[in-house]
Amino acid sequence: MFVIITYDVGEKRVGKVHKILKKYLQWTQNSVFEGEIKEGKLKECLGELMPIVNKVYDSLYVYKVSNPKNIKKIIYGVEKDFEEMFL
Repeated sequence: MFVIITYDVGEKRVGKVHKILKKYLQWTQNSVFEGEIKEGKLKECLGELMPIVNKVYDSLYVYKVSNPKNIKKIIYGVEKDFEEMFL
């Protein structure tokens, strides 16, 4: 399945959340990751994230897309490639 995960977490947890998501998905914008992932890996990823995310102050949105053919991504402005920015 294709997923888009966005997060808004406290400053002290940003790096930890980013590091975990980077293991599973592609970083596309600040606080946004996306990509293909199997259900088991998504559960594994969320299992790593949940102990870090503070459910009182933070938010984590997971958008699941069963059929990626139904996604049309339109980018206005510059398409950022964060992987190349830090190489």
